[in-house]
Amino acid sequence: MTSAVIVAAGKSRRMGANVDKAFLHLGSKPILSYSLTAMEGCREVDEIVVVVRKDQIAATRGIVAMFGCRKVRAIVNGGLNRLGSVRNGLAATDPDATMILVHDAARPLVTPELVSKCIRSAIVFGSGVAASKIYDTVRISEKGTVIEGDADRDKLWAVQTPQAFRADLLRRAIAAAPDKDPTITDEASAVRLAGAEVRLVPWGFPNIKITVSDDLAVASRYLRL
Repeated sequence: MTSAVIVAAGKSRRMGANVDKAFLHLGSKPILSYSLTAMEGCREVDEIVVVVRKDQIAATRGIVAMFGCRKVRAIVNGGLNRLGSVRNGLAATDPDATMILVHDAARPLVTPELVSKCIRSAIVFGSGVAASKIYDTVRISEKGTVIEGDADRDKLWAVQTPQAFRADLLRRAIAAAPDKDPTITDEASAVRLAGAEVRLVPWGFPNIKITVSDDLAVASRYLRL
């Protein structure tokens, strides 16, 4: 059994206003609905858990009903940070799940094909994390204004979501992860901290994260809205 955890409990500080970006509209649909329908349309996904802020639980129920997402097992309250939200989501998944996939609701360009690729990688290797190659020249600047070093772009990848893992591996890594460790920015970093290898799943199509308001226009163009 494979469980998908959709995380939509962020505070969206970088949007420049007191908004919850997962519930903003992209075209005629809320951003959250794109991730929900992608998981619903992936045959490898057996159940979905949605993690949202407490004040958005009722709205999420409405979105789930509106888009006919029958795989949704639970809608749960988020934690104080991403790690806490993922822990809450994992706690609501089926205890018998053998694979767990985590996805940011703020990445609406996710497709059932990408979800499937990540799950298949996790079945074979224990992990499967969506990633795209970085082709830009990358420089290091500790002060933020002066170039102080170079990075070999041939070795650089932009890590995204979805991120799929063997369930026992992910549960163990998330349970052991320190709450305030700034290096733990996603599930892959927690799993690596636990000493396990993380496998990249190359994805050549856009999979942007809605972070600032301009990203809405970019995503709309990709979705041809």
